[in-house]
Order: sequence, then structure tokens, then C-alpha cells
Amino acid sequence: MSKAFTIFGGTGDLTFRKLLPALYNGSISGAESEDYQIIIIGRREYTTEQYCALAREWVQKFARLPYSDRAFGRFASRIAYYRMDFSDPAAYQELNDYFSAHGIEEFIFYLAVAPRFFGLIAENLASVSGASRGKVILEKPFGETLEAAKDLNRRLETIFSPDQIYRIDHYLGKEMVRNIETIRFSNPIFTNLWDARFIESVQISALEDVGVESRGGYYDEAGAMKDMVQNHLFQILSIVAMERPSDYIGSDMHAEQLKVLHALRPVGQEPIKDTLVLGQYEGYRQEKLVGAHSQTDTYAALRLFIDNDRWRGAPFYIRTGKKLGEREMNVVVTFRRPRPDVAHNVLVIRIQPTEGVYLQFNIQKPGDTTDITQAKMDFCQSCLLENRINTPEAYERLIGACIRGEHFWFSQWDQIETGWEYVEQLRTAYREAGLPLVSYPTGSSGPVQADRLLERFGHAWFKT
Repeated sequence: MSKAFTIFGGTGDLTFRKLLPALYNGSISGAESEDYQIIIIGRREYTTEQYCALAREWVQKFARLPYSDRAFGRFASRIAYYRMDFSDPAAYQELNDYFSAHGIEEFIFYLAVAPRFFGLIAENLASVSGASRGKVILEKPFGETLEAAKDLNRRLETIFSPDQIYRIDHYLGKEMVRNIETIRFSNPIFTNLWDARFIESVQISALEDVGVESRGGYYDEAGAMKDMVQNHLFQILSIVAMERPSDYIGSDMHAEQLKVLHALRPVGQEPIKDTLVLGQYEGYRQEKLVGAHSQTDTYAALRLFIDNDRWRGAPFYIRTGKKLGEREMNVVVTFRRPRPDVAHNVLVIRIQPTEGVYLQFNIQKPGDTTDITQAKMDFCQSCLLENRINTPEAYERLIGACIRGEHFWFSQWDQIETGWEYVEQLRTAYREAGLPLVSYPTGSSGPVQADRLLERFGHAWFKT
């Protein structure tokens, strides 16, 4: 084969849980990824046969499409395990020789490693013939601070041009995140009411019932603001709030998303106590690889405003956290009441674990009465087996998009830089105001201070 999909960090959790199952699904469905040899780079002393035996177990457990020995055998025939210390610059010449010996001329490099290795690997790939004409996929976070992100971008762009760099945000591959545009722009009942005149507030929630698990070392350097808000949730915010792009598959969509981020009300115009709550779950400091005196936030709740003609005056509430009492991710759009004695109309876009759309609206109560009650329509897209089987997983979808050269569902550098600047300003203001990192019990809904943040302004977190 003349094409190679090379994974640095091929023995890590991401590769086993997500990448290999995604590539296996692509192999069964006949996706473009089937044209690529899969080269797994790791430090452990595996043979290709030993590695494939491990991969089989993960594919059986996590693949979307049915497993069979025959299908896996065909998939595994494309896998080669290459042992390498990717932190050793001298090893890249040997890697170059390996690629040359196998006639590989077209490259996709997936950096499934800790962010601190991104720049190192990219710079050393310069010694691999033809690598600079290939593509590179990076996992978030794209740097650990704004300055680190800028330095990483500079290092990447010394080897790869901007259109060869794919910064993957797997939330952008999720079915219902991609569906937000369709719901907004293909339904006049929403399109014509999608602004602050008719919408009272928007809530974006990403709640997890697990803790840091095996990611304590990484997470303790990141936290909820860096791990979730700066990338995933700002991306969703910008899709919910952007103007209609003239081109959904080109640069215009990115331009509209960026306008939203630039329109966020500057930090300092609202008291920081009315903008941000940071928390940490009880027992976090006892997690493996977490500092005994860690001040890392595992929960964040934000109240933000977008100061443009469409959204001026309507708050956007964001919350995300770990070790909570439920796992869910959704977007809740609460419409203004036509009069005080009538309940709100509410639209909920459910992203995970259930995928679908929930709508709450008002009707007359049945019988000889003029009382008003709420009707609830709940469409569960993922409840249908046919939909689950025929819907690509996020990584499967985004790997295919990279192969086709489609950038519109990947994070762009200007979005990342803007998000980093805003998050760092928020964190600085919080620290300078002396606001606490509040503790919350595991299995709860999060810090009570996050509830009070909304209650002060006449709102509450939505529950169906």
C-alpha cells in the first residue's frame, strides 16, 4: 500500500477504545480509511501478532458494527506494529527507512499522545520523507495555556501548512451536535424565533457521573475549564448562536462561529461572582496521580452574554463537571412566556447518552375548562436500533472527514486562540477576586453555588 494511517500512542486508551473500533467500522462499511495501512507506534515490545490479539478484544467490546473473526482478520491484515521511542529524534530516520521500504508515500499521522509531545513529534517528522505533504490529527487540549497553544501552533506550522492540520474535537462529530444546524435553519418555527426577542436563555450542559479515572495526571494539569469549556462547549455555543452560514462545508461556517466568540461580553463588565463558579468533587485529591493540595476545578458553571444584535440580553449558561449524579449532555433553549401565568416553551437537544429532541409547549387542559397545561413531545433518535447501527461514531466520522480533506468539523486555530484568551481571563479574574474552589459531594448535582448563580437572575437548571 502507498498510504499509511500512523498512530503515535498506539497502546493508549484512546487508540484501543476509539480509534481502532472506528477504523474497524470503516473497514466493514467500505469507508475511505480501508485504503490505508494502519501503522501502530508504541514503546512496548509487541509483535504485530501480539498487538492484533489485544486489538481484537477492544474491537469486540467497542465497535459499532457487528464483530466477526473474518471481518477482523481482514482488518488486522492492514495493521503493523512498529516499536519506537518517539521522544528520540534519532528514531525518526529509522521510521523514514521503514516507510520507504514499504513504499508508503501518502501519510496521515494521528497524535494520540499527551499534548506535551505534539510539537516534538511534529518537528521530528520533518526528517521523514514526504511527511510534510501529509496530514496530522491532534487531540485536544491544543496546548496547556494560551502561550503554550501559540508555541505549539508555531511549531506545527513550521512543518505542516494550516490546511494539513486537523485539530480534532470529537464532540463536533456527534450526531446531535451536527443536527443543531438542521433544527435551527430547516424549521421556520425555530428559525424565525431564534434570538433574544423570543428566547429567554440558553443552557449547555455536559455532565459526567465518573471521576478522572486513569487520567488523573493529565486532568490535574487541565481541569474543567480547559478540558471542556475552552474547546467542546465553546464550539457548541458558537454553533447554537451563529448566523446562518452561506456555506455549511466551507470557511464561512468557521467565520460565523468566530464572530460569536468575538462577541462574548468582555470579562470584567459583569462581576465575576455573577459569571463563574468553580468546584471540586470530594475525594478528588485522593485520586491517583492527583496532587494532595490540588486546586484543579472539576466543575465549572458560567453565565455569559453575546453582545450582538441577535442575542443581546439573553444569558447563556454553561455547566460541566465530573462525579455528578447523572450523565447527560444537552442544549436547552427556553423561550419567553407570552404572559406571566403561562409556562415557558422549551426545546431540548439531547446529545448524549440519549440522542434526540424534546419539546415542551402549552395546550388547553382537556375538558370544560380554560386552564392551560404542558404537552411534551420526546423524539429519541438513538432508541431505534436502525439509527444506532447506521449512525457513524464521532471518531469514525471525523477520520473520514480528514481523509477527504474536510475541515469544517474540526477546530480552527483562530477559534482555539480566542477561546483560550477568554478562559484565561475568566480564571485570572476569579483568582484575583479571591473566589473559592467550592467542594461538592460525589453523586450530587454539583455545587449549590451554581444553582444560586442562576436563581439570582430568575432562572434554574432545566430538568425534564
